Order: sequence, then structure tokens, then C-alpha cells
Amino acid sequence: MSGNGSPVTGIIDECLVIIDFGKYEGKSVQEIADLDPVFYEKLATEKENGVFAIRRHRDKTFRLYINPLSNIDN
Repeated sequence: MSGNGSPVTGIIDECLVIIDFGKYEGKSVQEIADLDPVFYEKLATEKENGVFAIRRHRDKTFRLYINPLSNIDN
């Protein structure tokens, strides 16, 4: 298996994962990488910390959302 995964979306293509919160709601992760590289880096860091998760929506798109369990104090 190659290491070509995204730091934000893993093995799912970044153009297929839609942000489901905040000022970039409705945009793909790939669009964020182009629009706001600093925010993209933050997404990658917070993903490692378990703040965000990806789920498949009813319309078959993938959504990046804030993990409700991340509100627990570390």
C-alpha cells in the first residue's frame, strides 16, 4: 500500500469530502487546500487529534464534521 493518502481525508480523495461546518461549509477539502492552506494545515493537525471525522452522507457524499466526542477534555 502506498503512502499517497491525504493528511485530512486519508484514502478518500479530497475532492470528494465536503466540509460540513464553519465558514467553508459546502466546499471540498481540495478547495480548502487551494483557498486557505493555513486552514488546511489546521484541519490536518486537528484530524490527527480526533477533532474531525468523516462520514458518508445520505446523498453518498463524504462529509468532514466535528466529532462530538472531541469536546471531552484531554
